[in-house]
Amino acid sequence: MTQPERIYTLRELTRLLRLTPKRLGQLHRLGVLREGAPGYRFRDLVAARVAAGLLERGATVRAVREALLGVRRLAPEAETPLTELRLVVQDQRIVVEQDRMRFDPRTGQALLDFSVGDLERESRESALTGLVRPLVPPADAAEVWFARASQWDGDPQHWESAVDAYERVVAIDPGYAAAWNNLGLLQHRMGHYERARECYERALAAEETCCQAAFNLGSLQEDLGDFHAAVTWYRLALEMQPDYADSHFNLAGVLEKLGRRDAAARHWRRYLELDRGSPWAQIARSHLEGPEASTESDQ
Repeated sequence: MTQPERIYTLRELTRLLRLTPKRLGQLHRLGVLREGAPGYRFRDLVAARVAAGLLERGATVRAVREALLGVRRLAPEAETPLTELRLVVQDQRIVVEQDRMRFDPRTGQALLDFSVGDLERESRESALTGLVRPLVPPADAAEVWFARASQWDGDPQHWESAVDAYERVVAIDPGYAAAWNNLGLLQHRMGHYERARECYERALAAEETCCQAAFNLGSLQEDLGDFHAAVTWYRLALEMQPDYADSHFNLAGVLEKLGRRDAAARHWRRYLELDRGSPWAQIARSHLEGPEASTESDQ
């Protein structure tokens, strides 16, 4: 018997993709996420991750919208272009990658592609021959692999390739905190919690002010049900970056789970100072409108 397709709530989707309120609003404006939708399917989750990835790599909302309009003209048969076509950011513009070629989605014109194909081929040859003949300096190679991993990590079908690419980055540069953090996120999403923990901790070892890694360790502990440890990590993230809105939000939620409503209220209020208009701001307000909590210190 076929299992019914899982439906994700907006909260689940936002948590899985680590979307900030700002990014969530951009996805709504793009129409990638439908306002007021009762739930989202897996392909919606993938489309949202791809669009968010384009924005994270410097594309503007306008550029993403124009690219989507272009690919719908070029491939009208594609029901969900973000999941069926590969869109990447190249030289601050969005291009479509297909069959080792790249196209401008607005015009359909083919573009010259200076991809990492040669580097990948060199790596395969080196593995077979035992020779080490890098085509680019090690530091540059790390950046190339990081860029490719960032393109792959938005698509669950390519997560294994992204993991391999991030592992190549940290093999070249063990102090690359962002790569360790992103590798941890992938392991976290794939359910490899112990490996995720190791990667987040390596990110912090490489860069002690990597607040994203501290936040992600808090999220990991929350997922594992260790709320006290989650509180510790969320607080550490806030020590590193006091205006880290997501950490205020998550910390408030965990404190409430621990029955510490006064302490939680302080973080709900701080979150509202940083974000007043998103759906998460409405959630924060709803918590503050609840019954009064007994007084306690946020310790």
